[in-house]
Amino acid sequence: MKQFVKMLDLKWFTNSNGDVILYTGVPDFHKLETLSCGVGDIWHSSFEQGYKNAFPELVYQTATFFSYINDFDNLDECVSWRINPHAFAIRKSVWQILGGFDLEYINPQMQALDFGYNALGNSAAITLYVKGLYNNSSKDKVIITAKDRYVFFKKNFKIDHSIYMLYRKGFWRWSELNAFFYANKNFRKGSKKSLVAPRQLNNIEGSPSVSYIIPTMMRQDFAVQLLNDLSNQTYTVTQVIIVDATPEDQRIENIYHEKQYPFELIVKWQETKGSCRARNEAIDLCTSDYIVFGDDDIRIQPNFIENHIRILQTYKANASDGLDITADNQKQGFEDLEIKLKKIDHKRWKVGISETFNNANTCVRAEYVRRLVGNDINFDGGYGEDSDFGMSLIKIGVAIVSNPFSVNLHLKPSVGGYRFWGNQAKIMGKKRKTQPWELDSPVKLIRPVPSPTIMYGIVKHYTPQQVLEYKYKHFFLYVLKGSKTGLIYRFLRLPYKKLQFKRSLFYARKLNELGTRHK
Repeated sequence: MKQFVKMLDLKWFTNSNGDVILYTGVPDFHKLETLSCGVGDIWHSSFEQGYKNAFPELVYQTATFFSYINDFDNLDECVSWRINPHAFAIRKSVWQILGGFDLEYINPQMQALDFGYNALGNSAAITLYVKGLYNNSSKDKVIITAKDRYVFFKKNFKIDHSIYMLYRKGFWRWSELNAFFYANKNFRKGSKKSLVAPRQLNNIEGSPSVSYIIPTMMRQDFAVQLLNDLSNQTYTVTQVIIVDATPEDQRIENIYHEKQYPFELIVKWQETKGSCRARNEAIDLCTSDYIVFGDDDIRIQPNFIENHIRILQTYKANASDGLDITADNQKQGFEDLEIKLKKIDHKRWKVGISETFNNANTCVRAEYVRRLVGNDINFDGGYGEDSDFGMSLIKIGVAIVSNPFSVNLHLKPSVGGYRFWGNQAKIMGKKRKTQPWELDSPVKLIRPVPSPTIMYGIVKHYTPQQVLEYKYKHFFLYVLKGSKTGLIYRFLRLPYKKLQFKRSLFYARKLNELGTRHK
């Protein structure tokens, strides 16, 4: 540790809370004082120093399945793992837990990138770009050799990903082949990374108001069960808004008003179609400081709301993504949930940047929901709307923290719900009902796969080159990851699979041309 501190020339200062912050370079100490009392653990200004979007070859492992593969534009603060080794700051406690840079890399730039990637993705350390923390305007030339790339892949991923990168970069190229064998011979996959422990949650300050949104369809009994859970919270919600799309001939009109609740209850009968539209209609009715998004088929513990607010206040964050536990059947309850939680207790306690945004269990400061207006209705009839909403929050600079303290049990009944409409997408022929994403081009002989709305989210948020890599990986996995006995069948079916993919991309691009819509 001492040798490494000397090598990096780490200095330190103590903030007003008594926390020791290590740093390299010359940061703005006034900014660092403010930052170190907030959400982050590691801070840098690397975008202006030549590191923005460095190491794009990560795409060969993650394709479009990593929200932070791209750095974001026009933001003063956002999540970014691309650290400049000569200009960054970190909590001393976090540096010690993570063990510093990996000195098996000769290249200090690769040491910093590996450290930032693992800190964010595996160790629950919150890593942020902050404009102006470092005013050094000189740009480094980030040089990552083929050997650096393959060593990084070898140390962090399964060998399959190195082989795939070799295939994509050109296995006939000696520099690539030599680097692949060099990494495979001299390095091992790294051990499990240390975790930054969750901070001790503070008690709630003030009296923040909370709105809870429940979109529901043909699951009125489940929605009532959730209302009962909400009425038993240790921190009472201010209002609950139900948007119910149950058809008139199947609904019980007064089911939600058969008892009194300790919050304002607003019930809106949905006349439009789609869960995105339902949530947007509910957002328009919210009046609180925070908005909690929930599904109709969940059970929540009494401390659910309290812990969402406590974690946001403790970390000074603006969005949290709770822990979603799937039930074995729709009749399970809190005793079953406790059993499930005990089984995962050893890996449950992880608070960092969430890789997901789950509409079943998330809490967002209302001002950021309103900046986005609401959900993109281009996703209605399909999948991926919650991932899109989370990605949209990330792209305006919101750090979404994972929250293991607020837990829901997801019952997932086999009937009802907004997927009733979306399931029509699997039907072909005359019985098929047109989906919203089909626009003016109804599906005929070829059913698009993957889901056109999933594909739309990829086209919307990632570069054309990354969409292309998603395509390559999609077919690579289809052909090679199935059973050996089915290999010939998959090869023979490949031309049809390509047509399905092409059709999915056709719908995705049409949706993207329309742009984000909210009504």
